Amino acid sequence: MNLYGASGHCKVIIDIINSLEKRVDAVFDDNINISSLLNIPVTQWKIEYQTQHKNVLISIGNNKIRKKISETIAANFISLIHPSAIVSKYATIGKGTVVMANAVINAGATIGKHCIVNTAAVIEHDCILEDFVHISPNTTITGSVTVGEGTHIGAGAIVLPNIKIGNWATVGAAALVLKEVPDFATVVGNPARILNYKNK
Repeated sequence: MNLYGASGHCKVIIDIINSLEKRVDAVFDDNINISSLLNIPVTQWKIEYQTQHKNVLISIGNNKIRKKISETIAANFISLIHPSAIVSKYATIGKGTVVMANAVINAGATIGKHCIVNTAAVIEHDCILEDFVHISPNTTITGSVTVGEGTHIGAGAIVLPNIKIGNWATVGAAALVLKEVPDFATVVGNPARILNYKNK
């Protein structure tokens, strides 16, 4: 199993791999100043690795960077689910997605590619997380919520049922989302309100 990105997020993924009694074959990063991570050597990705290292997980928390890398390298992207996570057999998990310890994904949920469902997050029934979404620790996404591509939901946030959150939006930590969030909006507070809009 090969990881792209020697970051703090990568450390947690290594823990998941260890808990599954699997092996990290290699860790890659573009930063030449990083030589090892948790005693695993770190090397730079080379174009020839696309045929040598087929099973790859992008171990970077930043949604935009994960998307860029996924579009740059040719690899067989794999997903990882921590053994303590509860994932319904009626849920769908996309390639490149990581589900952290104690997360819950319930029936009918659809999780896109290269998403992060972080520690103890809850994704309720019939939710849709589009590609490159990051759901932070202890977040609750209640039933039938749609979260658009690249959106980041902050730690401890709660999203009430049947709400649509747009693409590349940000929901602040501990926010309570009661209504639709537009594309590229940053919302904070209880109840959540629009703070600003990010550049596309």
